[in-house]
Amino acid sequence: MESQQRKVTRLQSSYMNKYDAHMERQQKRKRLLRRRLICFAVIAVITFFSLFTFHMKQRALHAEKQAEYEEKQTEIAALRAEEASLLEEISLLEDEAYVLQIAKTNYFFTEEGEIVFKLLDEAPAY
Repeated sequence: MESQQRKVTRLQSSYMNKYDAHMERQQKRKRLLRRRLICFAVIAVITFFSLFTFHMKQRALHAEKQAEYEEKQTEIAALRAEEASLLEEISLLEDEAYVLQIAKTNYFFTEEGEIVFKLLDEAPAY
């Protein structure tokens, strides 16, 4: 309608001045409302993005710690098995017959009149 030529002239009266002021205030309120909504939306997006980023970092850290925990659990199990075998070996080394057997097989210690034969661990060729 603005592009068409006006056929009605505008009257300069107090009512029209109040109406124009009212319309101007309404436009200003709409602009302020839009600005506030845009500002709120930007703050909400920034907050959401920062929380999402924080959550993803926490998930990565948790996965890393979980892998480290499982690795340590495996290491503990291996160390416990090694401890058990070492304790068993300690109890066997307290037996004098076992120590003499090791001395004979590994270090060729013999008693008077004994002869030691070293056999190969390989299977015979025939």
